[in-house]
Amino acid sequence: VCICWDQWYPEAARLTAMQGAELLFYPTAIGWIPGERDVYGASQYSAWQTMMRSHAIANGLFVGAPNRVGPEGQIQFWGGSFMADPYGNVLAQADHEAEATLHTECDLSLINTARTHWPFFRDRRVDAFADLQKRWCER
Repeated sequence: VCICWDQWYPEAARLTAMQGAELLFYPTAIGWIPGERDVYGASQYSAWQTMMRSHAIANGLFVGAPNRVGPEGQIQFWGGSFMADPYGNVLAQADHEAEATLHTECDLSLINTARTHWPFFRDRRVDAFADLQKRWCER
C-alpha cells in the first residue's frame, strides 16, 4: 500500500513491485476546490487515472485506486475509484458522485504474462539510475 501523494512518484510503485507486490493500492483523498472543476476537472482526473494505470503497466501488477467521494468544507472529492490490470485496462470503476464498493476479479496469472511479454524489470538500466538518489541532476 502506498498512500495518496505517493501516486505521483514512479519510484514508490517500482520499489513496491520489486519487493514482490502483485497488487498495489493507493488510497487517496483527491478533489477540487471551488472553481477548479470547471476549468481543470477533466484534465486533473485524467492525469490521476493515467498515473495509476501507468504504474500498473510499468510494473506488471494490479493497481487499486480508491478515492474519497463527496464534499467536505471547500473540497469536492471526485471519487471515480477504479481497479486496473497489469496492462492498464480499467476492470471496474466507481461513480464520481456517490459512495460505492467495487468488486472485481484479479487474474494473478496476468502478472507473469505481462512481466514476460513486457520485460521492463529485466531491461532496466540500473547502472544509469544513480541520479535518482539526488533531488536534482547536475548539469
